[in-house]
Amino acid sequence: MKIEYLPADETDAASILEQSRALIERYEDFSSIDMDAVFAWMERKTEKCIAEYSRILCDGETAGWIRAHDDGEKLELDDLFILPQFRNRGIGTATLRKYLRESGKPIYFYVFSQNAGALRLYERLGFRVRETVSDTRVIMEQEPCQKTTKQL
Repeated sequence: MKIEYLPADETDAASILEQSRALIERYEDFSSIDMDAVFAWMERKTEKCIAEYSRILCDGETAGWIRAHDDGEKLELDDLFILPQFRNRGIGTATLRKYLRESGKPIYFYVFSQNAGALRLYERLGFRVRETVSDTRVIMEQEPCQKTTKQL
């Protein structure tokens, strides 16, 4: 299996938004937030930040996307999406390990607290909950390169 990363562009925006919407609809509590406002914000963010996204390729096919945002002191991994037909093949793990090896900075991200599969993956790679930010989301973080080569 060959995994590659290419810069995303405007042609990826609709697919990224589709993945964002599906994740939000599955895990967000819309009784406490304005769904239309959340989706409008996601659209603006995706369009504005498309240059920060990478398209994840598996054997030449688009398998997903990831956005990495360097805030100066830390690297935020945002919007890691693996398409359903590519899940459970190690692509998400390989992608996270790539960023862990290359970042040289603490890495953090927001994750839905009910997304059990994502939580298991992140915890297996050494991420820990740093903060609960809402009833539905937590921030997970890991310091850079404190792992052995075998773990990476």
